[in-house]
Amino acid sequence: MNNLSQSSGKMTNYRWMICAMLFFATTINYLDRQVLSLTWKDFIAEEFHWTNTHYGYITMFFSGFYALCMLFAGRFVDWLDTKKGFLWSIGIWSVGACIHAFCGIATAGIVSNEWLAGFEGSKEVLKYAENTGTIITVSVTLFILARAVLALGEAGNFPAAIKATAEYFPKKDRGFATSIFNAGAQIGALLAPLTIPLIAKYYGWEMSFIIIGALGFIWMGFWVFIYKKPEKHPRVNAAELAYINQDEASANVTEEKIEEAQTKKLSFADCFKFKQTWAFAVGKFMTDGVWWFYLFWVPAYLSSVYSMPSSDPKAQIAIFVLYGISMLSLIGGWLPTYFVDKKGMNPYAGRMKAMLIFAFFPLLALLAQPLGHISYWVPICIIGIAGAAHQAWSANIFSTIGDMFPKSAIATITGIGGMAGGLGSMFINLGSGKLFDYSIESNMSFLGFSGIEAGYFIIFSICAVAYLIGWIIMKSLVPKYKPIEL
Repeated sequence: MNNLSQSSGKMTNYRWMICAMLFFATTINYLDRQVLSLTWKDFIAEEFHWTNTHYGYITMFFSGFYALCMLFAGRFVDWLDTKKGFLWSIGIWSVGACIHAFCGIATAGIVSNEWLAGFEGSKEVLKYAENTGTIITVSVTLFILARAVLALGEAGNFPAAIKATAEYFPKKDRGFATSIFNAGAQIGALLAPLTIPLIAKYYGWEMSFIIIGALGFIWMGFWVFIYKKPEKHPRVNAAELAYINQDEASANVTEEKIEEAQTKKLSFADCFKFKQTWAFAVGKFMTDGVWWFYLFWVPAYLSSVYSMPSSDPKAQIAIFVLYGISMLSLIGGWLPTYFVDKKGMNPYAGRMKAMLIFAFFPLLALLAQPLGHISYWVPICIIGIAGAAHQAWSANIFSTIGDMFPKSAIATITGIGGMAGGLGSMFINLGSGKLFDYSIESNMSFLGFSGIEAGYFIIFSICAVAYLIGWIIMKSLVPKYKPIEL
């Protein structure tokens, strides 16, 4: 008889400790990612003479390099395995976050050969420097390099987190577990406007990068002692291990075959041969850029359209409320479990049905600008709902990997899809920056809107329809549940 079914006694719940660690890692990830978006417009732009286009270039390169790194980060995590892969990932991105703080000193050193001026001294050097074009070029280049290090590390977060979830949760619970740790994105986004602008205001924008970046090193200290494979962890008893491996047990898979499946690997090239890979990649390409647009541009949107800088308490409360609304995404992880347990669907069918439901909510973004004249709270609430729908969608699209692929390939497939999502984000960020500057310079008119408002209306409209298009393509590629067998 299969040993997995021979368990007795009260089940431990250590898997939720792992989920909590993934949650905190994702929270730190999004805090680090938010620092620039909350400081560039009101603290950094004047110092370096940046425009929307310059910021758009920085976010574009971040997205593009993140996409490239995602292609290999998943393979790297599968090679090193979950524990070491995550340590390397968060260590690199924490270093990358901190080195942003020294871009001002480096710019002053390159432009004026003043290398020891310090944070405040470099501001004075740049203030009186006459070669504005050189300051722009050097500072943008340095920030792009810092963002590249950040992207290199951050690319490993989701492949490692999804792999850890697949190791510690059965298929029916992975969507819910993913929605919990993925909620760290919203919590990070909630905390960011309440903390980062205040740190930048009272201690300088440089310290906001250093303080937030240092959180990752603290997380690493806990991860070293907390994480082990469930079958080797002394705090996971037989009952919990049986629960974790219930999918294999229900299919009468022996422990020997489980171990063989976990060690047998798909080659990198073979991963691209499956429609399941392309379905996941298309879904990420169509929708990741929407979330990143909201993450990177909403503070600038409030500043440009409603004259509310990120240091304004009203703007901070508005962004806090936006991401508070997006916490509704936790329902997204529960809904597929309901379809599986109560409706008898297989996990993939339940997830796709849930994703179709979530794909309709972003359509509200079509109304964000038309109703924005009533109050800035209208687009804030609409974007919050769209953000909740995205995170619910995201939790489930990540979980489709575990439905289809063996555990040994999960991080690799996650990385491939993350690359596609990063490319989509690169296009929308660069396009947004250029569109916004063009709309201001030409006082562009579009469907009754003019100037910067016309630009935001166009981008909001693109964000609104992206999910339905992505779902249709995914469903066409993989209409029914079809797991990959090695």
